[in-house]
Amino acid sequence: MIRLIASDIDGTLIKDSTPDLYPEMEEALKGLAGRGIIFCAASGRQYHSIRNVFRNVEEDIVYIAENGAQIRYKEKDIRVSPMRREYAEAIVRQIRESYPFCDIVVSTPDGSFVESKNKEFVDLLTYGYRNKFMLVDDVLGEEAEIVKIAVYQKESILELGEKILIPEWQDKVKVCISGNEWVDFMDLSVDKGKALAFIQDYFHISKEETMVFGDNDNDIGMMQAAGESYAVETARETVKAAAGHICPSYLEKGVYQTLKDLILT
Repeated sequence: MIRLIASDIDGTLIKDSTPDLYPEMEEALKGLAGRGIIFCAASGRQYHSIRNVFRNVEEDIVYIAENGAQIRYKEKDIRVSPMRREYAEAIVRQIRESYPFCDIVVSTPDGSFVESKNKEFVDLLTYGYRNKFMLVDDVLGEEAEIVKIAVYQKESILELGEKILIPEWQDKVKVCISGNEWVDFMDLSVDKGKALAFIQDYFHISKEETMVFGDNDNDIGMMQAAGESYAVETARETVKAAAGHICPSYLEKGVYQTLKDLILT
């Protein structure tokens, strides 16, 4: 019997960087709650952005934010995993000096700091992701606890991420591709799968009682932590290989269709 369902958001549940959940999925989430099934929204997004997506059904949802660096339930953090400050500072300086065409978001448990002159990018954070953030001259000038650094390159960051950033940093921090335009850096302990395992323990739910959905490499940990795992049709091949099943993409409302057919019948 499934008691916990976790889903990635961008590229799995809805289109990348969009702010709204479709009505059928909202009704499905109400149906899951009525059956006592916990739903976990798992994303590289910040908490405030995820909560906005689920604003009409937010009360009973568990949030895995920042790829697992922040876990929140009932408006309280139940786990936060900050980065080592020296690594965070070194990453920011490297991006500034070597890749000035990229934009940087530094996340804290209560929002983000952004240093950018790129209006299009700021608009994406404001109207697409609907992040809670502050524009600053120097993200390293802030004293807040850093839980994630996200580096953005419009259209595709895959080559920079896979050939340079991931090989250079993977022994010091957790670094992964999160969608075609983002590379995320967190503490080495951070992983969506580890976050899901923490939630399983928190609610006394087994791996066999867990179902997950994802599309990108930062979802593979969740696939390994669940008894039932689904990659959407548009997922990366590495994710499909890690998943137990394939379901339709967000274009066909695949997560909803799977839940309707298997859980909500």
